[in-house]
Amino acid sequence: MIMRYLFLALVFSFSIVNAQRIGFSNLDKSPLDMSYARPDRVSDPDIRVLYSRPQLKGRKIENLAPKDVIWRTGANETTEIIFYKDMKIQGIKIPARTYSLYTIPGENNWKVVLNKKLHTWGSYSYDQSKDLGRFIAEIKKSEAEIEVLSIRFDKRVGGYHLVIGWGNKEITLPIDAL
Repeated sequence: MIMRYLFLALVFSFSIVNAQRIGFSNLDKSPLDMSYARPDRVSDPDIRVLYSRPQLKGRKIENLAPKDVIWRTGANETTEIIFYKDMKIQGIKIPARTYSLYTIPGENNWKVVLNKKLHTWGSYSYDQSKDLGRFIAEIKKSEAEIEVLSIRFDKRVGGYHLVIGWGNKEITLPIDAL
């Protein structure tokens, strides 16, 4: 009797796995994720970023995000950052709205680019004339290897740090509240 139930459970689980493989065969290899900047866990967010998370899988960052070339800061669709209130970055006022977030990897720092053109895929239709600004972000060595691109916000006095981690790097950009 137990063997019959075990056999039926095994057949059922194989059919579910097979159905998922057939019906959802083109799932993104770099899944969508989001990160919030908020004063505390129950407060409305000040900022949100939506991005796809590529994995290194033995590859080098420089091959996926070449130095001195505009990059979508992730995979698939261009990363989007939503400011729910006016903020400030390196002296430039950032009006509340949604922007595309690009980066330009460099040897000593990365440039973070906020662009007004939305709903793009990759950086193929990037239009520099739509830039709100380009900001210099500091690079530091991460404490551990980061296999999957990750973005977070660290709360700090007067605002947040936008932190992009991948490989052995953490890229940090201060964002100030107004």
